[in-house]
Amino acid sequence: MTFTAKQIADFLKGEIVGNPEAEVSNFSKIEEGKTGTITFLANPKYTHYIYDTEAEIVLVNSDFEPEKPVSATLIKVPNAYAALASLMEMVNKNTPRKSGFEEMSFISPSSKLGEQTYVAAFAYISDQVEIGDNSRIYPHAYIGENVKIGKNTIIYAGAKIYHGCVIGDNCIIHSGAVIGADGFGFSKEGEVYHKIPQIGNVIIEDDVEIGANTTIDRAVMGSTIIHHGVKLDNLIQIAHNCEIGENTAMAAQVGIAGSTKVGENCVFGGQVGLGGHITIGRNSSIGAQAGIISNIKEGSEIIGSPAMPVKSFFKSSIIIPKLPDMYRQLNALEKELHELKKKLDADN
Repeated sequence: MTFTAKQIADFLKGEIVGNPEAEVSNFSKIEEGKTGTITFLANPKYTHYIYDTEAEIVLVNSDFEPEKPVSATLIKVPNAYAALASLMEMVNKNTPRKSGFEEMSFISPSSKLGEQTYVAAFAYISDQVEIGDNSRIYPHAYIGENVKIGKNTIIYAGAKIYHGCVIGDNCIIHSGAVIGADGFGFSKEGEVYHKIPQIGNVIIEDDVEIGANTTIDRAVMGSTIIHHGVKLDNLIQIAHNCEIGENTAMAAQVGIAGSTKVGENCVFGGQVGLGGHITIGRNSSIGAQAGIISNIKEGSEIIGSPAMPVKSFFKSSIIIPKLPDMYRQLNALEKELHELKKKLDADN
């Protein structure tokens, strides 16, 4: 599809600076801009590329003022990155989608699939499954018994949804993700571990995206819950009976132990680890590799391993390079103090 700068500006409600008839048919990064593409500038570190990019159109923030001539047509919007996402989403929605059931897929006769649903070859749909309109199930996906999947949801190749789990509308489950495997629950008798049956499920609300090879365990009883708008990166582990609040985002390799509650609008860096049975307050930010073993108050900013408040971490990071000199000075002071004590003892 080809779009003019005017059509794009009308869609984004942006201001054109340059040729309103400039045409594009693809996207590009600003440093790799090509003729016939649209790109964006949001990070000031990339500003110098705008003067040389070959892209036809560049989305820029409303306050951007070039320091020298720019050959590309500019479209000014309040938030260039958000505008790009909106534009890409529009293009994606207008891309033709597959529908229907391919040969060599298995769909139980007791399942109910909505209109324009797509089931690829080698996908397996178990008994009593319900799948909403316009959802897509890709090859080698497994949908267990009594699973409910909403409208416009994508289950990519090789994802596994265990029995009884519920997935909402407009969700994306990437390849290799496992939803509803047994939680890590055992009772120990002597030196023997006895498995505790995991009879709950996983509930994933609307507009959730789950990255490749991420695992979300089913509850012992009740539900593990991923609330509306949560975004999970690849290789994340969420244990049984956890609850993740609305619009929380987690980077790769986060690990959350059982029965932990995370509030809404939290942000976790990569490799954050949370202990079990704790609560993370809403609007909290936890930096990469932080290990949390106790409750965190609302609006906290935590970083470091071991984790500590942001201000304390940065103060400590200034001191750490000075520790060798401080150690030598401490030894010298101890030696001097020892000599003074010896002298005082001699005088007495």
